Amino acid sequence: MTPEPFTPAGTYDPAGPPPGCPAHGIGPGGLRRLYGLGAEDLGEVYETLRAEHGTVAPALLHDDVPIWVVLGHTENMHMLRTPSHFSRDTRLWGPMQDGTVKPTHPMMPHLAWQPLCSHAEGEEHLRLRGAVNGAISTIDHRGVRRHINRATQHLVNRFCERGSADLVSQFAERLPMMVMCEIFGMPDEYNDRIVEAARDLPKGTETAIESNAYIMDVLTRLTARRRAAPEDDFTSHLINHPARLTDEEVSQHLRLILIVAYESTANLLANVLRVVLTDPRFRAQLNGGQMTVPQAVEQSMWDEPPFSAVLGYFAKQDAELGGQRIRKGDGLIMGIAPGNVDPRVRPDTKANMQGNRSHLAFSGGPHECPGQDIGRAIADVGVDALLTRLPDAELACDEDELEWEETLSNRHLVALPVKFAPRPQQDVMARPAHPAPSQRRTDWQVSTPQREPVVPEPVAPEPAPEPVVRLGAFQRLLRWWRGE
Repeated sequence: MTPEPFTPAGTYDPAGPPPGCPAHGIGPGGLRRLYGLGAEDLGEVYETLRAEHGTVAPALLHDDVPIWVVLGHTENMHMLRTPSHFSRDTRLWGPMQDGTVKPTHPMMPHLAWQPLCSHAEGEEHLRLRGAVNGAISTIDHRGVRRHINRATQHLVNRFCERGSADLVSQFAERLPMMVMCEIFGMPDEYNDRIVEAARDLPKGTETAIESNAYIMDVLTRLTARRRAAPEDDFTSHLINHPARLTDEEVSQHLRLILIVAYESTANLLANVLRVVLTDPRFRAQLNGGQMTVPQAVEQSMWDEPPFSAVLGYFAKQDAELGGQRIRKGDGLIMGIAPGNVDPRVRPDTKANMQGNRSHLAFSGGPHECPGQDIGRAIADVGVDALLTRLPDAELACDEDELEWEETLSNRHLVALPVKFAPRPQQDVMARPAHPAPSQRRTDWQVSTPQREPVVPEPVAPEPAPEPVVRLGAFQRLLRWWRGE
């Protein structure tokens, strides 16, 4: 049964159920809230909405602002791929136009319009997105993968001798920032403060404005340096792209890319490592090379995507989506997590999705994530290198003791404590020394494709009439031994 048409017009009624009441998650008009008491487990809320309304459901955002939640996989993809009907320009949203959404709204950091490619349309979107895509195309992916491995070795060296670590605060929250600082051309800016600011900025805390100011100062100074003296890095290529971005446009796009790449990749690393440490089914699939680390990363993006929802998309005209009448000016939330478990595409949520990249983790359509290959590389190389260094790592607490911080946009693991046999530090510039299969735990025989070439056992040379033939072979052997 199709519910009554849902309109963006709505008023906040302060009278509500008392704390502890079963109806605490219900707001004006009988709509479910996506925040506060009753919305602690948004996954459960989404499934309730799916049962009540289908693939597109009416709900309430903070301050009881009406919003649609797109729960179906097909409906999400239709919304993403139909820019003629649905835009990311927040200025089109009715509650923004009529003042229902105040400047103090808790979600304003996600809603405030900025001259970014993620909010632009038409020719302006093509100009800005073209510059970002062009700069990304210049990245040396092999060089980045080498840097990811070196950065992983550096981080593991900080705790490997102690025999214990928190893989969230000491690894997952640090590796992405180290890599992004290198890609941007500002490795000297990497420190604890920039990591803490990147974690704080999206949360809407009292210090979020200060954190944003710090990051913008770093990126503005970087833009000025590269404008004056370009180098072979992402920032310089973004500045020098034919689209001729202004310094403000460059620094704002650097901020967008830095924060989105950091937060999503930190969550992805933590999620993959948690599952490897706690899920026997996941380990069994990794056993004996049945699943490589890249495949494990893709599975994680189905089961626990780095961002669970994106706010928002806005109707440019009246439309129908999932059997619901969407009016011009209505706002919609892209439901990544609920779309990934849509029973029409995943009737068995425990099924192995190996080889299937149709998850919603990287969005789609004109605003599909342009840096997804970098995020995948950080997770692939980082997880593999970490487990190679610490093959005996085990969870140092009961699984039910793990805690998450959940917001509308993501579910962030607070800590992932592990213990392992203490081991010495390793030269970060050395090639990774992968243990032989007999030395590695059988349930962690994980590897990425394209490993170092396996050198065959030396074979006694055939007698050769020409000494120069033996000399040439010896020279080749010396070259191999020296790594030339």
